[in-house]
Amino acid sequence: MKVLQFGDQVMIEVSKRKAVFSELKGYCIHAGDNDYIEVTQWSNGEGYDICIDRKNGGEKFSLTFGEFDLLTVLMHWRGE
Repeated sequence: MKVLQFGDQVMIEVSKRKAVFSELKGYCIHAGDNDYIEVTQWSNGEGYDICIDRKNGGEKFSLTFGEFDLLTVLMHWRGE
């Protein structure tokens, strides 16, 4: 991460973030031709921004690594 300062009050942080992208059509029978999911890691490395774009509307939300880990556990729970 690079920090640039201009004068006494303006500070700009410049960073490169890891992102992965995939079309949704191969994974979801309801997906349209242009539907996709993109996951971008936060600049501070503590979580993710998730963008799901589909023909009938989109979703954008953020998760910390801990929230993502628990979500993964709950989605794979086979329970009773």
